[in-house]
Amino acid sequence: MAQVDKQAIAAAFGRAASQYEQHAELQRQSADALLALLAGRQYAQVLDAGCGPGRMSRYWREQGSDVTALDLSAQMLAEAQRQNVAQHYLMADIEAIPQATATFDLAWSNLAVQWCADLRSALGELYRVVRPGGTVAFSTLAHGSLPELHQAWQAVDDRAHANHFLPVEQLETALQGGNVTYHLHAVTLWFDDALSAMRSLKGIGATHLHQGREPRVLTRSQLHQLQLAWPQQQGKYPLTYHLFLGVIQRDQNLFCHRDGHRGR
Repeated sequence: MAQVDKQAIAAAFGRAASQYEQHAELQRQSADALLALLAGRQYAQVLDAGCGPGRMSRYWREQGSDVTALDLSAQMLAEAQRQNVAQHYLMADIEAIPQATATFDLAWSNLAVQWCADLRSALGELYRVVRPGGTVAFSTLAHGSLPELHQAWQAVDDRAHANHFLPVEQLETALQGGNVTYHLHAVTLWFDDALSAMRSLKGIGATHLHQGREPRVLTRSQLHQLQLAWPQQQGKYPLTYHLFLGVIQRDQNLFCHRDGHRGR
């Protein structure tokens, strides 16, 4: 179980709420890949768990769904409500959803469950609120993400400066017993310099949160070291993410059997 400071997470995403969308290319690519696994299906009642400013809540609403937008951050939820992306808004933790069992046809969660303390608990809650015959669709980050950031910081000091995510094997274990399809998908984003790459993380709230947030100002010397140590390709600075995309079909009993496969 990861050490997770939920207040720090909510605060970090709250600070990012107003500029989130301009940095959210990873979220857009992840959502598109996850949508492809749903093959154009329609859902009457949708929960967008970890909705952020609400891009995907708006998508599902435009598909004709009745949408409940849920987020841990009051500021994110306020931004979603300001943009009128859903019919209902709920400030809550994915690991303790205050909704009745079997409420939704789809529980959608794009790049949010990696901030939960216990993945199986989070997925269990998403599964609980989905009706029999309904679907849980989620994406998360896997171990090996942000290798360029890890490598660059090693040139500065030996402290952790980026979040560590679960290995694929542990992600698979969290899904054992479910009617699951899952895929791995790598995404690389490109930046003009190291500072832009790090600002993209701050812009989506994804600062170093798993051990809580430690305020620290990057010195000019450290930035220069990071710039030199960051692996480059043709003058561009990459950030690579390893996405784990999962679709769980709800049966009559929670995680009653497994029918998953690993794809790329």
